[in-house]
Order: sequence, then C-alpha cells, then structure tokens
Amino acid sequence: MTGWNASHIPDQSGRTAVVTGANSGIGYVTARELARRGARVVLACRSESRGKEAESRIGAEVPGASVEFAPLDLGDLKSVRDFAASYERDKLDLLVNNAGVMALPYARTADGFETQFGVNHLGHFALTGLLLPKLMATDGARVVSVSSGLHALANIDIGDLNSERKYGRWVAYGRSKSANLLFIHELARRLAAVGSGVVAAAAHPGYARTNLQTAGPKLEGRKVVERVVGLGNQVIAQSAQAGALPTLYAATAPGVRPDSFTGPRLQGWRGAPAKSWRAGWTRNDVAGERLWVASEQLTGVEYGALRG
Repeated sequence: MTGWNASHIPDQSGRTAVVTGANSGIGYVTARELARRGARVVLACRSESRGKEAESRIGAEVPGASVEFAPLDLGDLKSVRDFAASYERDKLDLLVNNAGVMALPYARTADGFETQFGVNHLGHFALTGLLLPKLMATDGARVVSVSSGLHALANIDIGDLNSERKYGRWVAYGRSKSANLLFIHELARRLAAVGSGVVAAAAHPGYARTNLQTAGPKLEGRKVVERVVGLGNQVIAQSAQAGALPTLYAATAPGVRPDSFTGPRLQGWRGAPAKSWRAGWTRNDVAGERLWVASEQLTGVEYGALRG
C-alpha cells in the first residue's frame, strides 16, 4: 500500500460504478478516476444542474469517459427508491457511498429523520439494500462507504438515533459516521454468513479541501466561521485529489479485506492510503445488529438476500 496513488488503479474496463455525491470534492475525483480507468460511472447527485455540470467536466477532462448523471436525494427515501428502480442493468460492480453532510443546524429529512443521520446513514443503508441483489450477482463487486476520522467524536445512541432528546451538530455528525462504520461491519458479517463474495469496506479522506466543511456555517450565515474554515482548508487540508485516494484504494486495489478501514497514512490527516485506526465501538456485533434492525424498520428496506 506504500505510496499508492491513482496511477495504481487497476483497469476498470467493463465495470459499472455508482458514486453518490459525485458532483464535487471527493466524490467527483473518485468518479473521474474510475472513468479514467475505463469504468462506466453513474453520478448519483441531488442537484441536476451540478450533476450534469460534473458529467460535462469529466467528459472534458477524460475524453471518451463513460459517465452519466442520475438524480438521487439521500434525504428522501422515495428518491432513493426511484434511483434504484431506474438502474436497469442486471449487475453492479461498485457502489461508493460517498455523499454526506457535516455539522448542520438541526433539521429533518423528507421522511422526518435528523438530517445528518438520515442522509449520511439511512439514505445509504436504503440505497445499498435496494441495489444489493445486483451487487451479489456480480463477481468481484464491492461496497465502499466513506466515513470520517471524526467518527471518534461519538458512538451511536440506539435509543435516540434522531437526536430528539438533545442535539449537538458535531456529536450528531460523529454518530452518523460511526453508523457508517457499524453498517459496513454488519454488512460484511452478513455477506460472509451467506457465502457472498461482495466486499464491504470503508474509507475516509482525512482532512481534505472540499465544500463539506463550509456548508454548515454558510447555511446559517456564520460568515466569520465560514472564512476561518475556508482558510483552514487552504492552509492545512490536502487536496480533494489526495483525499479521494483512500476511497479509490478501497474500491479498486487487489486484496482489500471486508470491514477494512482505509485512510491517509500520516496520522489519519494526509498522505497515501493506509490502514486506519477506528474506535472499538464500530466493530461491536451487538450494536451493529441493533443498528441494522432499526435501520430496516426506519427505512422499510429489508435485506432479504442476506436472510440466509
């Protein structure tokens, strides 16, 4: 893994990938580099204008790239179901659960879930479940969920998944990112139990320069905070190109293990992909089972293919 970069991505010709939040930042770079290696990439984005603009940009940067925009709003389960129904191919090689929101003021999704938990976890839980039969029908398929080193801020609270008793934007973000890792842990365990070869893995970008950090302050009109965060992005953060490498590694490198967690080598902040530290609670079988059951109940999406 030492020194691994985008030039090491294996040939992706004949493979199809779905990348959520592919219109900017880590998602955009992930989609572009997969397309550069020959994959057909579906850009699953909430905004049609930004999604189509990303489609055009990738086409200009990678002549001959096979990319297409498809609408997906992870904060609306009807949109998630519509997206899955619109995916007409029998097989799917790669699902990258990349899209996310960070440290937003309290709000709810279209289905009434706290926004960070609803978008970062429940939307992707539902999407993966709906696409899982196609992934399981594909040799060498993978699911990669993008978490964060900031999952260490908080474990999930199974009794208050929607932060109804008390809300702290950073605690809620940490819980949603812990949920991402618990989901991958439980998914990998259930795939193994039925003998499936689908690899479920996780990654995180470290501190990467994207618009994710400024979205919350901008939404609230906190211009001073927005400027400070923007300055930090410029001075401290690594580029989106570098931040996407752990995701690309987990998605394409040979020998990636189920339930692995890949991040930047240098103290989890920057550098080439490497095995990443994770909080012990993200590998708790009991918590993973409880979150899974709750997520099926909340979304109405059941993973029938893993019933065994």
